[in-house]
Amino acid sequence: MQKLKIGDKMPNFICNTVYEKNKTFDSLIDQKKTVFWVLRYIGCTVCRYDVYLLSKRYNEFQEKGVWVVVVMQSDPAVARESLGEEKLPFDIVCDTDMAIYKALDIQPAKSMEDLLGDDPADLAKFETKRAAVKESGFTHGKYEGDEKQLPALFIVAPDRTVIYAHYAKNIADMPTIDELLLLL
Repeated sequence: MQKLKIGDKMPNFICNTVYEKNKTFDSLIDQKKTVFWVLRYIGCTVCRYDVYLLSKRYNEFQEKGVWVVVVMQSDPAVARESLGEEKLPFDIVCDTDMAIYKALDIQPAKSMEDLLGDDPADLAKFETKRAAVKESGFTHGKYEGDEKQLPALFIVAPDRTVIYAHYAKNIADMPTIDELLLLL
């Protein structure tokens, strides 16, 4: 277990996506700059909302020549059921045994209280997001993986060199899509 930092190489994991088995990270990034957005699981309303927002704004990533890959603890069958007929413009890696989380040292929070954190700005950001989730009508699905799992975000060059690495200290300590697009 080792946290990735700028200049490191993202390992070329072999993984399963929602629709395909035994893919490599190299094949997912297809020689493009890629955002790896690591979340909890598809049934988590906040994570599902992130997937929804990414799909709605994916053209902004494409305009910058950037791929997006989401990593979740979800089982492919559960993810397919949750997505239904919705076709995403990006891959979701299904890391049910959490091998990627462990290899990249993406730790869970110590408690549910720590997952939310105590930073007033992050708490306000989370409440705003939770209101948007509720307004969008997302409901909680199946619980999978570690409920206290913290998110992370990596941007890698076409050769998998890490050019940005962020390990969240709580569930809201992540860039918004607007902030991410500015980073790119």
